[in-house]
Amino acid sequence: MACPPPAPVTQQICSAHVSQQPEPRELREAARCPVLDADGKKILFRALYSERKAIVVFVRNFLCYICKEYVEDLAKVPKTFLDDANVRLIVIGQSSYHHIKPFCSLTGYTHEMYVDPQREIYKILGMKRGEGNNTLGTSVQSPHVKSNMLLGSIRSLWRAMTGPAFDFQGDPAQQGGTLILGPGNEVHFLHLDKHRLDHAPINTVLHFAGVKTVNFTNKSQIIDI
Repeated sequence: MACPPPAPVTQQICSAHVSQQPEPRELREAARCPVLDADGKKILFRALYSERKAIVVFVRNFLCYICKEYVEDLAKVPKTFLDDANVRLIVIGQSSYHHIKPFCSLTGYTHEMYVDPQREIYKILGMKRGEGNNTLGTSVQSPHVKSNMLLGSIRSLWRAMTGPAFDFQGDPAQQGGTLILGPGNEVHFLHLDKHRLDHAPINTVLHFAGVKTVNFTNKSQIIDI
């Protein structure tokens, strides 16, 4: 029986819909790659989802205003919602690990965050570089992006210039993606971003992970679906 179709920008996968699922070889290869925590300690990627289901969000770079605002909304997911569903929420960037703590402080994000500085997992799982679509001329809307492109880009550049080291905190051309993995080698959901605005809506991801959804407006705390 086919899985019900999710929101247009998202691709759900399960045992009956595997067209977007990484080949077992790819997942096995990625599982052996290390990520770094905020102190530079190496942890194998598979350790993040071997014992519990995990939402794993790969972001473009820490200076990207779109990623910043997306992570700010991820920060609004209550820990109690995750604990009740026995699910981990993990963000992975591609900068030096030195940028993790400042980025968490900037976004208010208190869940787990790691980096893949060499972008090995990004590459193995097929996350692309470059823009698949020209987002400058589209009407793509995201519920998680509040700034317009001009203002957001200026703020990103200012953060780069005023930071302790002028760098882009990752490859600016690298796109991200979102997976729901585990326990073990199970892949429940996969979305690979086609361009900078093509991230999976957070409530869609929470829904497929079995986590309560959140109203990202100021009207109420929780919505039911």
